[in-house]
Amino acid sequence: MWEQCMIETARGTFEVFKKGHGQPVCVTHLYSEYDVRGNIFADLFTEHATVYLVNLRGCGNSTDDLSQFNYSMGHTVDDLEAIRLALRLEKWIFAGHSTGGMLALKYATMYPNSLVHIVAGGLCASSEYMRHPSSIYCPTNSNNPRIKEIIAMLRNPQSTLEERRAGNKEWALMSLYHEKHYDTMLSRPNSGKTVSKRLDYFSYEELPTYDLRPELPDAATTAYIYCGLHDAQCPYEFSAEAAELMPNATLQTFRQSNHSPFIEEEKEFHQFIATTFK
Repeated sequence: MWEQCMIETARGTFEVFKKGHGQPVCVTHLYSEYDVRGNIFADLFTEHATVYLVNLRGCGNSTDDLSQFNYSMGHTVDDLEAIRLALRLEKWIFAGHSTGGMLALKYATMYPNSLVHIVAGGLCASSEYMRHPSSIYCPTNSNNPRIKEIIAMLRNPQSTLEERRAGNKEWALMSLYHEKHYDTMLSRPNSGKTVSKRLDYFSYEELPTYDLRPELPDAATTAYIYCGLHDAQCPYEFSAEAAELMPNATLQTFRQSNHSPFIEEEKEFHQFIATTFK
């Protein structure tokens, strides 16, 4: 189990889960809520580091004060900086997957001097992935109608637990290269349920104009970008694009993976993580 900590900052109180020893690493996702079970992605870093798994504003027991702040990426990065300062850390590594990876790119453009480096994957530096036919979020993708139904069901507070589990499984299977890895996902202690209000803010307020590409060439932060070659959420070329745009970025390709190479090619992903600490 992970250690729960309540961190008092200048921007409110945040719930953080801590595990491991060594160099500090911050892990979070733009609209996920964690608990003492931790998270499969975050767990991979605990062999090398002290990992801080953060419940963002509006998640878990973290503040949900919106009188001065909102759920945007910019305000979220400001919140993470407030947490870093409260922990009295000079710098830390930020690691994020999917929209957590997008958040990593934003962090690199806003506070490069606060970061040792970023580890980010399954991402896109703009909203273009929503219009790419290989993405399940694109209207022309064959899986898109069902994805919309699943998301609507998950947002409905009247949905039953059985419906939610079935919908989450179906969504997960669309994002795996081999279905056999689904059992691996279920066998591990894991948390990270979707927080609808943050997902809605991202989807309707930020995503329509989301585009970090003009800023990335000026982001000097060292960036370890990765992606599954068969990613059905944010297709591979978008991670490749981000790595190409950033002057100090490298790209790691996982050729037998869809959206979750840290599950589908776990041994290789462990090796990749180890190289980022050398």
